[in-house]
Amino acid sequence: MNAPEQAFRISAATGLHRGDRAYQQDQVEIMAHDRVPGCALGIVADGMGGKSGGRKAADQVMLTARQIFERYVPSKDDAAATLRQVVMESHLMIKLTAITSEEEPHSTLAAFLVDPTLECAIIHAGDSRVYHFRGPDMVTRTTDHSFVQRLIDEGRLSEEEALTHPQGNLLTGCLGTHQDPPISVSLVERLEFGDALLACSDGLWHYFTPKEMGAILSALPPREASEMMVNKARQRARGGGDNLSLAILRVDPLA
Repeated sequence: MNAPEQAFRISAATGLHRGDRAYQQDQVEIMAHDRVPGCALGIVADGMGGKSGGRKAADQVMLTARQIFERYVPSKDDAAATLRQVVMESHLMIKLTAITSEEEPHSTLAAFLVDPTLECAIIHAGDSRVYHFRGPDMVTRTTDHSFVQRLIDEGRLSEEEALTHPQGNLLTGCLGTHQDPPISVSLVERLEFGDALLACSDGLWHYFTPKEMGAILSALPPREASEMMVNKARQRARGGGDNLSLAILRVDPLA
């Protein structure tokens, strides 16, 4: 099927849960462009660093993303460059926050930016992910900047073994560290009808196979899909769940 030329509608939803942790350090938002219909930014930030440090870092990502997206002009600005700016400016602001506090605030970031032409740019740093589904089938997902992902790439660990590895939460890159964050950007030329984007933290994706995610996203509208994923993740965590967050965006024909 070719990319849609006719009118389309975008539906979206977010989900956020503290899990079984004492503090909520994830933040998530889907921002609709103030001036351009059909343009939206979805972003997830998983904060780390003390009871308040992680939240400060995630809040800084959201604040920075809002400010940059407000200035974004889809017909003129480059979407990938805009997302890179979100990553680097958030990184800098988190480092400045660290100077004035005793914590070490860090954050992951996973984001997608959809233009009115249905072109989509995707970026991430750390182990929060963006998935692209076409109907129930996964087209692509981001590759984590993590120690276990490095072991998978080297053929020393399977995806299944990585889920229970004792160093599964060790990142090789994120925002707020001394080193600049890794920046992985990809482009989807045109989203099609039935396509869905899912940005989420590891507190969510840890509990699902891509096949399960695709089935839920294709069968349910974003709001119901979000609720089902949060509920299933909570059940599967069995009282040991991390903060979890997700942002879903779906493209459908205008009925």
